[in-house]
Amino acid sequence: MTGQPHRPASHGAGQPSDADAAQPFDADTVRAVCGHMNADHADDSLLICRALGGRPNATRARATGLDADGMDFAVAVDGIEVPVRIPFARRISERAEIRREVVRMHEQACDAFGLPPRSAERNSRSRPGLK
Repeated sequence: MTGQPHRPASHGAGQPSDADAAQPFDADTVRAVCGHMNADHADDSLLICRALGGRPNATRARATGLDADGMDFAVAVDGIEVPVRIPFARRISERAEIRREVVRMHEQACDAFGLPPRSAERNSRSRPGLK
């Protein structure tokens, strides 16, 4: 995702449009989160996309964007990159909620494959992109 997300004008007196509500995160936040996921959690992203994104044969996953409702990835399947959207459990609006949702997705993906999730201690470390 590059530049600022497209945001239509608000509707009514101070009422945000649906598009505004769907993208509460500015471009810098989206870039930071995606960069962090791609640099530090590529294996986790792949696991999430395999288990929750309906791409069990994916060989690589790259975070490409997010909004209030979910996270977008580009995954490699049979040498072809395809988009995958993983919805959040609920609409989020705060940056700290992103991390909680990604951890939840990871735990759900681990459960789907019968893998142990990361320990709470490891998940509590400082992570600049997901703060």
